[in-house]
Amino acid sequence: MFGVFYIRNIILKKYHPGFIICVSMIFAGALGNLIDSMFYGLIFEDSTRVAVAKIFPAKGYESFLHGRVVDMLYMPIIEDKTLPSWIPVWGGERFTFFSPIFNLADASISIGVIIILLFQKKFFHKKPNEEKHSTVDTNTPVNDTVQVL
Repeated sequence: MFGVFYIRNIILKKYHPGFIICVSMIFAGALGNLIDSMFYGLIFEDSTRVAVAKIFPAKGYESFLHGRVVDMLYMPIIEDKTLPSWIPVWGGERFTFFSPIFNLADASISIGVIIILLFQKKFFHKKPNEEKHSTVDTNTPVNDTVQVL
């Protein structure tokens, strides 16, 4: 709930649109990860990379708040190849190029934070205030004989 109120507040205060979008991305990613961990273990069966999980089995694989994050894409470019033996340390081992799983929620959080850091001067630029003078111009003559009480 705090995130919704914060985003509403920065919209009402007319913050830079880029900052509002970045904060929204961070909030959406965090909320997505939270929802996944809360409910995925309850409403899906355990799955692997090969098999897709069935929704609403008789019993989920985990309890509330112990599910796995599921908003991921697995995009191997080269899969299950053997590295040449002449490569030091890893030679002869099997590998998959681009094997890490790409998590959409974490990417949204990361991109939001990185953009805020890169463009912080633009997002938080304060307009220079006009100088306000506290003196009043009068036509009263000023000399050493006039006393100020």
